[in-house]
Amino acid sequence: MIRAALEAATRRLARTSSSARLDAELLLADLLAIGRAQLLARDTDTLTAEQHAAFATRIARRANGEPVAYLLGRRDFWTLTLAVGPGVLVPRPETELLVEAALEAMAGRTAPRVLDLGTGSGAIGLAIACARPDAHVDLLDASPAALAIAEANRRTLGLGNARTLPGDWFAGLGSARYDAILSNPPYLADSDPHLASLELAHEPPVALVAGPTGLEALAAIARRALGHLEPGGLVALEHGATQGEAVRSLLAGAGFGAIRTRFDLAGLERATQGTRPD
Repeated sequence: MIRAALEAATRRLARTSSSARLDAELLLADLLAIGRAQLLARDTDTLTAEQHAAFATRIARRANGEPVAYLLGRRDFWTLTLAVGPGVLVPRPETELLVEAALEAMAGRTAPRVLDLGTGSGAIGLAIACARPDAHVDLLDASPAALAIAEANRRTLGLGNARTLPGDWFAGLGSARYDAILSNPPYLADSDPHLASLELAHEPPVALVAGPTGLEALAAIARRALGHLEPGGLVALEHGATQGEAVRSLLAGAGFGAIRTRFDLAGLERATQGTRPD
């Protein structure tokens, strides 16, 4: 029965996942091509041998730390459903803080230009392109695998006001200037204990680890962003929960004003922004 399969899967996942029951329900509902509500309403239905085997394979992969989003091949972010895979980070709720910051800052601007640095799946830039059809959004990433996923998402969503570009941070942009520059860069230190978690072991290290201090990418962006912003333009950077003070200092040292930090739902500092003086 579905009920028994879910209970067994939940027990197995409880060793490695804090959302074991939800994970099991999502994976089985997807396998059966039904919604979670339907799954629970049909909990006395019998699974075929093939369905049992396929579900067991998914649960084994999840128990080994593979993100649910990779197993499903998709992740909801902002108002979008995005394709994701091992070549990109799984978009997380705290990254939506960058979208909020950009939309607020661009409220009075017509046809704003936006740069999503290290775009990954395209989550940040595509959310803005969808919310602001008049915006022109560049999705920049040095990873061909990431750009392929971002481009596939852009096409699926039909967002002609966004484009994907290859580049390592600001390389190749020339003298281009933007009204907002946004980034969720790698910000873990080489020795960060979070890297030992099963979940992060499946995500691309290049998108997670910045270097010895964890601030290397954030510092590089802070140094160069001012030269690619229009007067009054915004830079907003996601960072670790203990890095807010350091990022505020980096932006102040680079010449930004109106610096403020946004908090995630747990009350932790997760995104810091600054404005280029007029």
